[in-house]
Amino acid sequence: MVGMVNATTRATGAQQKATRRRESGAWIAVILGTLTVFGPLSMDLYLPVLPSLAIDLDGTASSAQLTMTACLIGLAAGQVIAGPMSDRFGRRTPLLVGLVVYTIASALCAMSLTIAVLVAARFVQGLAGGTGLVIAQTVGRDIYEGTRLTRYYARIIVISGLAAIVAPVLGGFLAEHLSWRGFFVILTAIGVLVTAAIAASFPDTLPPDRRTSGGLHRVREQLGVLVRDRLYVGATVSSSLTSAAYFAYLAGAPFILQGIYGLAPSTFALVFGLNAAAFAAAGFSAGRLAERAGERTVFAVGLAIMIAGGATLLVTALWMPSLALTITAFVLIAAGAAVVSPPSTTLALVDYPHFAGTASSILGMTRFAAGAAAAPLAGILGPHTAAPTAITVLAASLGGTVVYRALVHRRTARSS
Repeated sequence: MVGMVNATTRATGAQQKATRRRESGAWIAVILGTLTVFGPLSMDLYLPVLPSLAIDLDGTASSAQLTMTACLIGLAAGQVIAGPMSDRFGRRTPLLVGLVVYTIASALCAMSLTIAVLVAARFVQGLAGGTGLVIAQTVGRDIYEGTRLTRYYARIIVISGLAAIVAPVLGGFLAEHLSWRGFFVILTAIGVLVTAAIAASFPDTLPPDRRTSGGLHRVREQLGVLVRDRLYVGATVSSSLTSAAYFAYLAGAPFILQGIYGLAPSTFALVFGLNAAAFAAAGFSAGRLAERAGERTVFAVGLAIMIAGGATLLVTALWMPSLALTITAFVLIAAGAAVVSPPSTTLALVDYPHFAGTASSILGMTRFAAGAAAAPLAGILGPHTAAPTAITVLAASLGGTVVYRALVHRRTARSS
């Protein structure tokens, strides 16, 4: 009798998940796509005006990059807060609160009069924006399983990549007509539109009977489970090191391409758009490849691509300056990061549907925290050398590979 009850319960759960998948079909791409673009828009739209921002606010290249670091730290911290909250109160309410705060913070960025004020406003902007990022990941875990989950994360990567194509290209052309403040006015308007769209059409994917309780005590128990799971720790740390490499590239690229190679903002935008296209294509391919070769194989391929990109960039920085090779290195770094993300996310979250928000928030926090730590390193020797960016990318990619080999590669496959 007990066996029959358990079987019935499992069947009911599967039916509910299938129902949620069918109901999500019409709105999932639009709603979760809007959440996913917050990261690329917040980070990439204003990249072409980082140099002019530094001049306007009497700052340095490193202090301008600190505005990126502040946003990354906020994105990391915001996910830690929003993830457990979404497990307890559902996905919709924390998301709406985060979007409102994001919109207000974006307006404050536009009005900042000093680097210090802008850094503070960017931190709050990131703190609120992290809500959308973690809930986009968590909703996928609510709805999908197995290879469908990996395909979902690959689609999210593609959407991010497409947004990253549009953001710097648009930013490069807008830089010829707008000051850096105008970019944050645009982000404010986007915040208003997305908040309205979510309020009107986003249903909660976590029903009340699946929500957690117990407050901080329960969260501590969940964290204890996660830190004892070698696969979760390995996938999280390895992918976070690749995020450090990726964000070092993001922070260094404007100064390398514009300061060293003399590209105009509009030309920089086109080059960066090529990199983002590679990011999107690689992310889509990663999802397909994972179905045939498994998550771990795709994970390893992405790491190898990033190492190749970092090594190529180091060659151009120290021995063979070349715009073509530098762009090639950037394409490899972007593509490698996109290949790593879907399988590493699946491996980290596959065993935790019952507290996906907490597991996803820790994953997101460590990725953005690593990126925040790495971004200032790109400009540590000034805007006229690519060596710090290259060394940071290569070292982080090699570190991610070491962690992968130690904690992820040798584990018995559980989701592939």
